[in-house]
Amino acid sequence: MYDKAIINSKVYINKLWKQTNVYIKGEKIALISEELLPALEVIDAKGLEVLPGIIDPHVHFELDLGFIKSVDDFYTGSIAALYGGVTSYVDFLEPTDCVKELERSYKERLALAKKSVIDYHFHACIKNPKGDLEAYVKKMKELGMNTLKLFTTYSDSDRRTYDKEIIELLKLSKKYHFLIMAHIENDDLIRLDPKFTYKDLTVSRPSKSELTEALKLAKYTRETKGYMYMVHLSSGKTLEALIQNYPDILNQHFFVESCPQYFTFNKEVLERKDGYLYTFAPPLRTEEERQLLHKYQDLVYTIGTDHCAFMKKDKIKPTLSQMPLGIGGIEHALGIMRYHLGDEAIEKMTKRVAFTQGLHTKGQIKEGFDADITIFKKDMNTRVHGNHGTCDYSVYENLLTAGKVVSTLVRGEFVLKDGLLIKHKGQLIKGSDFL
Repeated sequence: MYDKAIINSKVYINKLWKQTNVYIKGEKIALISEELLPALEVIDAKGLEVLPGIIDPHVHFELDLGFIKSVDDFYTGSIAALYGGVTSYVDFLEPTDCVKELERSYKERLALAKKSVIDYHFHACIKNPKGDLEAYVKKMKELGMNTLKLFTTYSDSDRRTYDKEIIELLKLSKKYHFLIMAHIENDDLIRLDPKFTYKDLTVSRPSKSELTEALKLAKYTRETKGYMYMVHLSSGKTLEALIQNYPDILNQHFFVESCPQYFTFNKEVLERKDGYLYTFAPPLRTEEERQLLHKYQDLVYTIGTDHCAFMKKDKIKPTLSQMPLGIGGIEHALGIMRYHLGDEAIEKMTKRVAFTQGLHTKGQIKEGFDADITIFKKDMNTRVHGNHGTCDYSVYENLLTAGKVVSTLVRGEFVLKDGLLIKHKGQLIKGSDFL
């Protein structure tokens, strides 16, 4: 006897839709079969789609910027995620520069995350490192993390990691089988003029700063045979240059993540009266660059949201330097990306994320895998309305989306059922070695 049976369903398996039934025992998918078998609870999913639970590799809950915190904590952020079909996500530790601080940061972040209603994992995060980098990597892996975030910019806040250390970390990534996640902008090309307003964001952080730095880091990756993951690629020109110059390592050693906002908007929205609501780093690009991103979307390996939400009142500031950069988006990412890319978005938000993050029991509807399942009602005439997180606006409000999440299961338990939240406690997921 199975615990649950999802029957009459159109199930996404290995990039194809299959009319079949999914049987769950405990926390796992026990059987996928066209045969009707007995179960304690039967969910008739006729007319609905059954997808692997979405994994968001890039969120910032309770991010402390020093002068303000992002408004979604691990509880409210995970609820917003749940309504978007997200069953697990990866957040970031506070950036640290030595082993001792890494362990402290991990314990502090873990304590905050325990209120999450869905499963979670962490990236270690390094800044302008001091001391033994190999010791830092060993401690990171001892704590169950196999991804390390670094910044090539933000020297003004001492977060930048410089080329010498990046090259050393790339060599270590090959030796210890972990993935470097890099915020890639050329710090020398960024202008932090205190007079800049939000309309100057693309002048402050030009497209060239991303492109030149991405090519340089791809070169280092090829030379060291290490492993790098570029977070939030913003420009199709950057992607085109990577395709032209580094096809041999692209999505083999140098992986590319982009975000829904870059597929959806161009920098013209910054000229609007409410343009301050569309501010994040790297910023939106030209329409030509957005179209190129669509053209080369096959080479975007994963989709993350970079969810980092602030209230409207926090974004209305006279100058760019006073404004927190970041938007929410985790709730609407699946529908928006499926509207843009169709079924191609699913692999980028499930199986491929699980691969890069070492979450080897998640990301697929497959026997023996965690029963993390999203039940989706596809309707290409649906529009985005409202949020279930803390933020009082969404940049996606009233835009067309591919449909709506009906129910979400995490490890075999309903956490969202027919649109209603069910009490649940998420758990920390330990990652495995990358490759």
